[in-house]
Amino acid sequence: MPRKKVTAVSGNGGMKKKRVSGKRKERDFSSDEEFDYEQENNKKLGKPCVKPGLQPVTVADDIKEKIKLECPKIKGQLLIFGATNWDLIGRKEVPKQQAAFRNLGQNLWGPHRYGCLNDVQVSCVVSGPCAAHSLLMTTEGKLWSWGRNDKGQLGHGDTKRLEAPKLIEALADHVMVAAACGRNHTLALTEDGTAYSFGENKMGQLGQGSQTDAVLTPAPISYNGQPLVKMACGAEFSMVVDCKGNLYSFGCPEYGQLGHNSDGKFIARAQRIEFDCEIIPRRVAIFIEKSKDGQIIPVPNVVVRDVACGANHTLVLDSQKRVFSWGFGGYGRLGHAEQKDEMVPRLVKLFDFPGRGASQICTGYQCSFAVSEMGGLFFWGVTNTSRESTMYPKAVQDLCGWKIRSLACGKSSIIIAADESTISWGPSPTFGELGYGDNKPKSSTTAQEVRTLDCIYVEKVVMGYSHSLVIARQDTEQEQERLKKLPEYNPRTI
Repeated sequence: MPRKKVTAVSGNGGMKKKRVSGKRKERDFSSDEEFDYEQENNKKLGKPCVKPGLQPVTVADDIKEKIKLECPKIKGQLLIFGATNWDLIGRKEVPKQQAAFRNLGQNLWGPHRYGCLNDVQVSCVVSGPCAAHSLLMTTEGKLWSWGRNDKGQLGHGDTKRLEAPKLIEALADHVMVAAACGRNHTLALTEDGTAYSFGENKMGQLGQGSQTDAVLTPAPISYNGQPLVKMACGAEFSMVVDCKGNLYSFGCPEYGQLGHNSDGKFIARAQRIEFDCEIIPRRVAIFIEKSKDGQIIPVPNVVVRDVACGANHTLVLDSQKRVFSWGFGGYGRLGHAEQKDEMVPRLVKLFDFPGRGASQICTGYQCSFAVSEMGGLFFWGVTNTSRESTMYPKAVQDLCGWKIRSLACGKSSIIIAADESTISWGPSPTFGELGYGDNKPKSSTTAQEVRTLDCIYVEKVVMGYSHSLVIARQDTEQEQERLKKLPEYNPRTI
């Protein structure tokens, strides 16, 4: 019997859902209270392992651009603070299969240097609001990884957790220029614009043309189009941008976050809801604007310059400094002053005025940020679900006048490098990711300078689910001396 497509739509493009205290619940990928690992592992996939007749995006060699992407220009020493018991992050307890690691890792309340990286110049560091693993790139373009590894997301060919950064041997012959971390999967980009992926692939989030439990070593994604230049990962989906500004997505379509005008739901046997996942990169074809009276107007000629993903939503910045958002609409994270899910990229009105465009975008787990071309920081969504949501972009008054260089957001904490300072804030509970130091306040509802990093110039900040990573400049002897005064972290291993 043919499967039945879902037609019962509740205005958010999905099945009618129960409302919980007035707010829709999304699937949470982090806390065991809402995330059943057994059920997740036994979850039936919406499609067989390989879809017949699917053709990857292909461009003839003679019209394919030849590019050489550059490594990030910054260099410095990596510092870490926050939760480092990688298997416990976002869970009530360490899963049975990781029991041996139960007491490994600790909460670092202030910045630490990794002992094993004292002589390593770092040019880029990567994690994500859903991730309990991290990546770093050296100035030579070598990619290292460490952290949680349940699904092989570290790319070392096994599922053994790593306490400290280690070179990914399978990519050692390539010059790597960018990477992205999902909940349990990883994307990495070479200087010639080729993307590799590894880790969990249950929802096709690796874009390799199949749905499998996990891929333990890096393999190229199923794509032969123009060279890729940007990438981002949500919890169980991925986005890549080519050098012409086209956006492609793959993985879990549950809330419309892939931008293909569908949440991919269908009713399978016994009324089970399953998902029709995208298992190879598929171009996001339409961008829209909604007028006040609900009219939908297509926005032509969108050239994507940057992309960022939260757990279940996506943000892009285009060449005209416009911002589009789509996916799960709960808590106002899309910035459209309503909580509906959006199935295709929708223009965020605030940034569509001359002189009011955005220069930078960033996503947290359930929130979004943009820096305007005038330098102002805007926030929408929520970091603390027990407080009121911000339904549309609002200026963060605490940071008025600061020149923001880098910003990042984890599950609920925010960190920013601006002028000569590092600034962070976030609600309780925290695990040290704010970096305030031992015997200092653990959380803050307002932006505070991170005094433990006084006189240390931070080039870049990155956050995982509940840990922070920063690249600190060490160009002068004075800067090197200051960094040497920070404690060294040499994690215990098994």
